[in-house]
Amino acid sequence: MSTITIYHNPACGTSRNTLGLIRNSGEEPQIIEYLKTPPDRATLERLIAALGMPVRELLRIKGTPYQELGLGDPKWSDDELIGFMLQHPILINRPIVVTPLGTRLCRPSEVVLDILPRPQQGAFTKEDGEVVIDAEGRRV
Repeated sequence: MSTITIYHNPACGTSRNTLGLIRNSGEEPQIIEYLKTPPDRATLERLIAALGMPVRELLRIKGTPYQELGLGDPKWSDDELIGFMLQHPILINRPIVVTPLGTRLCRPSEVVLDILPRPQQGAFTKEDGEVVIDAEGRRV
C-alpha cells in the first residue's frame, strides 16, 4: 500500500500535474477522487489540521457554489464552513497530498516536490508546457 495519498479531481489540470509529479518520483499514490468519495468530517478536520491553514483558505471559489452560498461573509464559523465543504465537496480546494513528510495543498503542483520521499526520476513538463524538472532531474 502506498504511503502517499492524493485527494484528486481528474478534471483539474493542477491535480493531474501533481499526480504526474508523484508518479515521476516512482511512487503510485492512493488516489481518492474526493468528488466521488468525499472525506467525512473527521478526515476533513484532520487534513485541515495537518495543512496548518485556516479553514477559509481551503475553500475553492472558482467553479463552485461559493458565491451563491454567501461564503465570503465572515459570519461563517470554521465548523459551518466545514459543513458546507461536506455538503458540496467541490468547495474543497485541490489537490491535497499526504506523505510521510507532510500534508500540502499542492497549488501550484510543484509544491508536492517538497514532501515527496523519493527524488524525481526524469524530466517532467506540465500540461501547459512549463518545465518543472529538467532532463538532468533538477527542479527548474
